[in-house]
Parts: sequence; structure tokens; C-alpha cells
Amino acid sequence: MRPENSPPGRKRPSFIEAARRSQIIEAATQTVAEFGYAHATLARIAARAEISKSVISYHFAGKDELLEQLVRQFFEDAWAHMEAQLATATTAAGRIRTWIRAEVAYFGAHRTGFLAMAEIVGSHRRPDGSRPFAGAEEEEIDGLAEILDQGQATGEFRPFDSRMVATIITQSVEGLLGRWAMNEQTDLDAQSEALVEFVDHAIRAEHP
Repeated sequence: MRPENSPPGRKRPSFIEAARRSQIIEAATQTVAEFGYAHATLARIAARAEISKSVISYHFAGKDELLEQLVRQFFEDAWAHMEAQLATATTAAGRIRTWIRAEVAYFGAHRTGFLAMAEIVGSHRRPDGSRPFAGAEEEEIDGLAEILDQGQATGEFRPFDSRMVATIITQSVEGLLGRWAMNEQTDLDAQSEALVEFVDHAIRAEHP
């Protein structure tokens, strides 16, 4: 969830340039969330931002760079929120619970950004056919597996394959969010707590 910030070789933008780039990214986020990845054209993004396409071209090499930066920014912001929450947890079990709650809570509070991110991650490919965010899920699994390993080392968690369980947790969160993406009326808080309780019971060590 912490991909590279920006393409290599790009100089640091000035304050005004950074503000304009943020405006364009916000317009792209709204456009992708509303129209979907395939129909989020630069013309529509420019119209949403009330600028010309040439302004977008000045700040971004093209649609690919713009949408990739959109996802990077969303991941960075989400991780900053999660990292701050995780710092308050004092046990491995607490960190697992906090991870799930914080991730779901951030996405729930940023529905438009989540919908745009999910569209791009699921559909976007580079000219060579590669998926630029293919490693994002692996990074998340690695982070969860590390916490699970710590919990096993301290005796909080029972024996299991930590990477396999981390994968199950990640996929469960994705399933929960996928349902919410399809139906905004889904009670995200209640489902998040149900998942937290389920995972907590599933991984805890049994003590006499």
C-alpha cells in the first residue's frame, strides 16, 4: 500500500504546480468513480476540473501517469491513516484488529477515492501489459504476516501459516469492501466489526 511516490526524473513541483496537480487528481478521481476507468477520458477530466486538456498535459505525461499518481496518492494517504492508528496498538492482536478497522474506516470515509482506486487497480495496464500495482496486495500481505509472526512468537496466536492467514484476511476485507462498493447502504461498520471478531477468534491461541 506504499508504492513509489512519483516517476523518476520529475522535478519537485512548486506550490502552485502542486495545487494544480492536486486539482487535476481530484477531478480524475471523481470522473473515474462516476464513469468508470474506460470512460474517464482526459476531456471529461478536464471538463470536471474546468481547465483545458493542455493544462493536464503540462502537469502529467498522459492519462496513464495521471491515474497511476491518483492511486499512489490514495494508497499513501490511506497508509498514513493506518500507520497512525497502528502506533496506538500495544499487542499483535490489537494491531490486527486495528489494521482491519483502520483500513475499512478510511475507505469508508473516502468512497469516491476508493471507487476510483479500485477501478484503476483492476483495469489499468501499461503498454507492455504489466499491472503497475500488482505488488500492492503482496505488500499488504507481507505487513499482516509480519504481525501474525510476532503474535505467534509471543504466544498470542495459535500455530498457522501466517502468510496464508494474511492472504485470507486481505481477501476478506476486499470482499467486504466489494459488497459495499456495489451497495452503499451496506452497514460497513457492522460488517467490519463482525470480521474483526471472526479473525480474532480464528487466530487466538487457546489458553487453559
